[in-house]
Amino acid sequence: MLGGAQLFVGAAAIFARYALSGAGPLAVSDLRLGIAALVVLAVFFARGGPGRASLGTSREAALAVAGAALAAHFAGWIASLEYTSVAIATLLVCTSPIFTGIADAFTQRRWPSRSFALALLCGAAGLGLVVDARGAAAPIGGHAVLGAFLAVLGCAAMAVYLMLVRAARSDVGIGTLAVIARTYTWAAIVLVPLTLAAHEPPPSFSATTAWAGILAMALVSQLVGHTAFAASLRWFTATTVGFSTLLEPVVAAVLAAMLFHEALGGRTLIGAALLFAAIALAIRDQATAADTEL
Repeated sequence: MLGGAQLFVGAAAIFARYALSGAGPLAVSDLRLGIAALVVLAVFFARGGPGRASLGTSREAALAVAGAALAAHFAGWIASLEYTSVAIATLLVCTSPIFTGIADAFTQRRWPSRSFALALLCGAAGLGLVVDARGAAAPIGGHAVLGAFLAVLGCAAMAVYLMLVRAARSDVGIGTLAVIARTYTWAAIVLVPLTLAAHEPPPSFSATTAWAGILAMALVSQLVGHTAFAASLRWFTATTVGFSTLLEPVVAAVLAAMLFHEALGGRTLIGAALLFAAIALAIRDQATAADTEL
């Protein structure tokens, strides 16, 4: 399940590139989340979810904010694919453990450990090399910094989403289905006015490539991939699942090289290695901190 999740989520960037051929990033993000939300809500109501998963007002509000963060994550990341390569966008959007580590340090009022300080240094150096991605193929040349900014924005939003969901699940023991039914729905709702304001209509019915990409993102990457990540926590620790996400940029890079002939330059590969090290150090630091609290 965990291996399949990596493959399906790693392929999301490939699906998104096809989806962007017929619609803007906000429209693609909204359609992806909206289709996934409809399926999840159907299952949720069929199982009598509303009657069994009643939460307090504050926790419902927290999950609504988490949904808004999820919307920002997908909108930022999918938009970044218009300005930078699949491999770079996917690599940068996977650095959320660094952001959650920084947030934990502030909320828990503790000094960062040596390993996390090293993670920050590696992350900063890697980010600098990846942004200066000479030799990396991209849809629109000369916009590497903008693409990197949008991907990192999506990453920071995912960190907020993960922290809010983690808090909700630890407080009341809410199940995976109840969480995604709320967050996917709120994410889709938040994106509707933004998509309309940006004048981004859905693809025409004749744009079969774009619709195939959107449906693949919604049904394969979102419903199967992301849900499998959450479900795999039954058998693996959060640290193991976190480390497994290091495979996502690798899957995306290999698929992009095969389908779009996107090559990575030497500086980018060095930056990617530094970012991998930073993510791994950040995840290990968070696991160590959790074990200490227990």
